[in-house]
Amino acid sequence: MRRRTISAALLASVLAAPVAAADIFRYVDRNGDVHYTNVPNDSRYKVHRRVDTRNPVTETLATEIRHYGPGVRKRYQKDIESAASRHNVDPALIHAVISAESGYNPFARSRAGAAGLMQLMPETARRFGASNRLDPAENIQAGTRYLRMLLDLFNNDLELVLAAYNAGENAVIRAGRRVPPYEETMTYVPRVLRYYKTYRTRM
Repeated sequence: MRRRTISAALLASVLAAPVAAADIFRYVDRNGDVHYTNVPNDSRYKVHRRVDTRNPVTETLATEIRHYGPGVRKRYQKDIESAASRHNVDPALIHAVISAESGYNPFARSRAGAAGLMQLMPETARRFGASNRLDPAENIQAGTRYLRMLLDLFNNDLELVLAAYNAGENAVIRAGRRVPPYEETMTYVPRVLRYYKTYRTRM
């Protein structure tokens, strides 16, 4: 079975640097292990995916963070603080997930069938006690409860927690407790971490 690794530089570049484009490089070693990075230090790395600077994830993240300012975040602050306190989850993390998932639109729906502020799938909503996914309080409680479970499951490793929130915990486990090499997930994780870092310093 091929294992896949993702360079810590992918995470470090998100947390320590301004929002910027970074191509993703990949190589397969002699054991069949697949490695990804955005700062190749070995000639075996080849470009796996070009990052378009016009992509909203890389170009407008800073604008999005400004858009989801205190006024927008305050709209659901009581529900978020209630869920955060009940499930012992950092409110800034909940805000970060909501920013990435729905942009604070309680009626948001995805093509895959996710709905509400924290974009809960029907099965996830039932699993964590939300009977109405479009009810902000129920959605936030269930989504936060899911985050708490993932934090416990992955020993508070936020990179894995967010990967599991996006792709499912089983996908992370199957990947050897690493971020699965799905393009959406590899974009989602650093995006939410960037929100999280910003909100922790501004809230």
